[in-house]
Amino acid sequence: MTETTRFYDDFQPQHYDIFLDINRSTKKITGTTTITGMAKTPKIKLHQKNLDIDSIEANHQAVNFKVNDAIEAVELELAAGQQTIAIKYSAPLTDTMMGIYPSYYQVDGVKKQLIGTQFETTAARQAFPGVDEPEAKATFSLAIKFDEQPGETIIANMPENRVENGIHYFDETKQMSTYLVAFAFGDLQKAETTTKSGVKIGVYSTKAHQPKELDFALDIAKSSIEFFEDFYETPYPLPHSWQLALPDFSAGAMENWGLVTYREAYLLIDPDNTSLRTKLQVATVIAHELAHQWFGDLVTMKWWDDLWLNESFANMMEYVAVDALKPDWQTWELFQTAEVPASLQRDAIDGVQAVHVQVEDPAEIDSIFDGAIVYAKGARMLVMVRSLIGDEALRAGLKKYFSAHKFNNATGKDLWAALADASGLDVGEIMNSWLEQPGYPVVKANVVNGDLILTQQQFFIGEGKDAGRLWQIPLNSNYSVVPKIMSEKEINLGNYNKLRTEFGVPFRLNIGNNSHFIVKYDQQLLDDILKDVKQLDSISKLQILQDLRLLAEGQQISYAEIVPLLPQFSSSKSNIVSTALYRVMTQLKQFVKPETSEETSFKALMDQMSAEQVKRLGWQAKVNESIDDQLMRPSVLNASLYAKNPQTISKAHKLYLEHQNQLTELPASVRSFVLINEMENYGSPELFQRFFKAYQETSDAGFKSDLEAAITMTDNPDLIKEIITKFKDPDIIKPQDLRGWYRNVLANPKGEQAAWDWLRTNWQWLSDTVGGDMEFTTYITVTAMVLKTRQRFEEFSEFFNPKLNTPGLTREINMDTRLIEARVKLIEAEEKAVNKAINQIIN
Repeated sequence: MTETTRFYDDFQPQHYDIFLDINRSTKKITGTTTITGMAKTPKIKLHQKNLDIDSIEANHQAVNFKVNDAIEAVELELAAGQQTIAIKYSAPLTDTMMGIYPSYYQVDGVKKQLIGTQFETTAARQAFPGVDEPEAKATFSLAIKFDEQPGETIIANMPENRVENGIHYFDETKQMSTYLVAFAFGDLQKAETTTKSGVKIGVYSTKAHQPKELDFALDIAKSSIEFFEDFYETPYPLPHSWQLALPDFSAGAMENWGLVTYREAYLLIDPDNTSLRTKLQVATVIAHELAHQWFGDLVTMKWWDDLWLNESFANMMEYVAVDALKPDWQTWELFQTAEVPASLQRDAIDGVQAVHVQVEDPAEIDSIFDGAIVYAKGARMLVMVRSLIGDEALRAGLKKYFSAHKFNNATGKDLWAALADASGLDVGEIMNSWLEQPGYPVVKANVVNGDLILTQQQFFIGEGKDAGRLWQIPLNSNYSVVPKIMSEKEINLGNYNKLRTEFGVPFRLNIGNNSHFIVKYDQQLLDDILKDVKQLDSISKLQILQDLRLLAEGQQISYAEIVPLLPQFSSSKSNIVSTALYRVMTQLKQFVKPETSEETSFKALMDQMSAEQVKRLGWQAKVNESIDDQLMRPSVLNASLYAKNPQTISKAHKLYLEHQNQLTELPASVRSFVLINEMENYGSPELFQRFFKAYQETSDAGFKSDLEAAITMTDNPDLIKEIITKFKDPDIIKPQDLRGWYRNVLANPKGEQAAWDWLRTNWQWLSDTVGGDMEFTTYITVTAMVLKTRQRFEEFSEFFNPKLNTPGLTREINMDTRLIEARVKLIEAEEKAVNKAINQIIN
């Protein structure tokens, strides 16, 4: 199914009057949508999906229509020109977390529901007929009736202006795309404030939560709106900005204009017991969605191929905003440890999508929401731009961009033009090589016949076809003779010894790690850098570990070469160095089979690497300790527990016993490790049941996540079977949380077979349950991240190859097949050498 033409070409809506009557008990919607717009031809199509259409009138005259489910449309004939089309229809409330759907939750053991919406990408057509394309911007007037109970609240994109005969009427919206329409109703509580410019800010949740859990989000939302108004020099154009936590939500959050929706875990925080890492995560998610209120909502991409215009920019701006609001949180370090490695890992697989990717088939649209590419890599591109042109030009260009395109649509070219005009630099020429091409280069730095030579070539993990791609690379060297941009295949920088003498420091590229490439130094250059590695700044140390790890993944060097270098980084007090170190250590696990002497040796290495830091940091936070120490403690404790350090295990058990009657009071930053330790080392069926009961009863999303991590670490085969029997029970494991449960059991060596069997047996059920949203393909992704034997590779290929032609799955299956195959070949090639290198360190 392919949309060869856009419906907007034939009919251009100007305004929607939408009346919906929603009955929760019958799970039925009845509605009338009246669309005023311009018909360019006598034959037009409107999007609809699963709507039962009763009648259609155009300019008060009945018209014939035909429903075409194959293209999710209703086709009708009318006179060309201005038309007012009224459609009466009915539809079901869905249970797929798309369209208009119920979220389920409990208060004091009583099951309740909250009705909410999720229309991105193409689910608005499940709620009302129209032209469900980003370019088809219109104004919307909502009128909603529902089986209202006393005390219930209804909210939407715009303020409510009146209630008549049980119908709630809302103010007309600004010009906006259909996928941004949103409303919700139910038994809600709220916290509210006002920005200095008069915008009302509200945070809403169910009453399953304590009111204090809304306060952090309220502060971040208010501060973010104020920051963006100043940074963009463009006022927030709506009277309010509501933030709503939905108990069931397939995405992380959604930027509906004026009514942003979130998973509860990404909005609500217990101010008395939340880790800094969680605060950082929640703050950046809120800032991301509010960045969208301008970049995505006020100005929207013309079509989904420019999705990056929305997501890449919001992804960068979340860090810009939170860094400005909370400067002591070291927010950009989170960018370096989260976004950067995600983009570099994914973008090295042959077949990966470009940031700008052509897409027509509605079934394919959700599949382009590749977080590592459209979000993380795209954000890196924009960080490169920001570094090249500076904040002053960036802000001036954005102001021009918003002014030119507000309440309308734009393309990537429009953004580059505005930034070029503000900076005097041809940003588009530089960035198109990154935007239009998949992958990224490795820049090889070699001393050849005395000269320092740089060459660029596409980097692959696994098999890859070199298509001769070249990028315009901001090299960011510490040697001033190096050009600002490398666009050619090779550069000769001249005699290396003279350069080394002139600049007096080891030669390096990509200072700051802001450009999207990695560096392979020859041995002479690498040795020069490593000679004084402890003198380098934290970003540089992270970068060395990052690049070496990736080069080893791509088999350009051996992991066995990296192992002897690791102790040089283990005593660093920088969280980002520690994070990069343990990412390498995690990758080394793939060379170690469970319950072998090799695993014993590797655990000894892990213990050796973490012991000093565990002793320094301990389990409890210290008064006035650094941000680095707060963020580093979980990773070093996790390493020590994996290593089976007896003192660490004992202290975790002691903490558990001290808080066993009130587990929520365990310090949030280490709570998951205490619970995991208890399950792994002191587990019993009784403990398993206790944790599961607590999981079902709590409304604290962070505590739920910690319990899930612990429960899925059981090594009892009967208990693993019991977990898997609950996968399809939404009253125990919500569909939004299922992927995490599945992935955790799969990653448990004792649970891998059972989880893998479950996925293959229940694939059709999974498709029916979550197949309508962008999370579905990620079940393939997380599976490929775990499987690592030749047998599993063959099973994966056998199961997924017949599904290669399924719309939305093709790219993911191809990439993940390559990924597992590369991992298997890497392990087979290097297993002996890596384990030998490990033994040489510990002995």
